[in-house]
Amino acid sequence: MGTIKSLNKWANAHTNLPLDLLRIALGVFLFIKGVNFMSNSEMLMELFKPLHSLAGGMLIVHYVAPAHFIGGTLIAFGLLTRWAILAQIPILIGAIAINFAGEMVVNNLILAIIAFLVSVFFIFYGSGRHSADYYLKMQQ
Repeated sequence: MGTIKSLNKWANAHTNLPLDLLRIALGVFLFIKGVNFMSNSEMLMELFKPLHSLAGGMLIVHYVAPAHFIGGTLIAFGLLTRWAILAQIPILIGAIAINFAGEMVVNNLILAIIAFLVSVFFIFYGSGRHSADYYLKMQQ
């Protein structure tokens, strides 16, 4: 717990608007992907064809879209950012792995890697000064 507090103090002292905009962009990107998966479930099923033989394949399909939808919203507002990103990490690892298990789509692979790296950064950095977390913390 002390490590997280020290990371939060460092992040709040060194925060600036571009990093908050990057967090918001990540949240909006994940939200749009969630909406895209919800509106086009056939595409999502097609993506998971290489993993069709795994147990719980349908559970994975029903986890991805709502996790992106809700997690993207939370990340964009900066509310429970670390928890929302932790829910995204398995999906992003799966998005990277799917490119190697099935048909390689370089654009999707690059997007997944960038989203994964930015997510890992925000796990350590936190939500920043311009976020709902910071606002609620200052109200205490």
